[in-house]
Amino acid sequence: MENLTIKEWAAEDRPREKLLLKGKENLTDAELLAILLGTGTLDASAVELGKKILALADNDLHKLAKLTIKDLKKVKGIGEAKAITIIAALELGRRRKEQDFAKKISITSSQIAYDTMIPYLLDLEHEEFWIILVNRANVIIKIQKISQGGIAGTIVDSKMIFKSAIDNLASNLILVHNHPSGNIKPSDADISLTNKMIAGGKLLEINVLDHIIFTNQGYYSFLDSGMM
Repeated sequence: MENLTIKEWAAEDRPREKLLLKGKENLTDAELLAILLGTGTLDASAVELGKKILALADNDLHKLAKLTIKDLKKVKGIGEAKAITIIAALELGRRRKEQDFAKKISITSSQIAYDTMIPYLLDLEHEEFWIILVNRANVIIKIQKISQGGIAGTIVDSKMIFKSAIDNLASNLILVHNHPSGNIKPSDADISLTNKMIAGGKLLEINVLDHIIFTNQGYYSFLDSGMM
């Protein structure tokens, strides 16, 4: 017997119809991808293509978010347009999380600082340096990217950091950068920069509250570790 196309399936088994009848939460990841893809190929339905894409990412949505257009096009039946659609949808999801965390919250622990940066730094394969600017009550004023580098590091200009703090009338700030390798141990350069920032902050009466090294699996806090 030949394989049935999606249009020949029972209505409740088609991704779009299933979403209408049962709700979005009842769709599998492959079915959600099938809706984004719209169509399959002569050899595979949109759902089957979705499964192949997920297999490419080891069925891990975090890994899926890291895939490039070139990576996605390795799946037979996925052209540039479909690959762009998938990447755009994942980026919208990331931005939604970013907006949720952008609400005015108070940074009262290193864990909250880490959680706040998840939408910005999770799954990155290159290093970025960010600052969290807060007022005297440690409520977030602004979250700002300072620099972006490669796998091994990024250049940080302390003048840019303090200028941003002054321009935004921040009383305190938190330094954050990621280690794509997953290693949470601070480097000599990380320690040197932290000490330099603390000294500079004292002169300007801007407190450097912490320096967080961010990884997908966890974080290192200079404050919690007694390094500042």
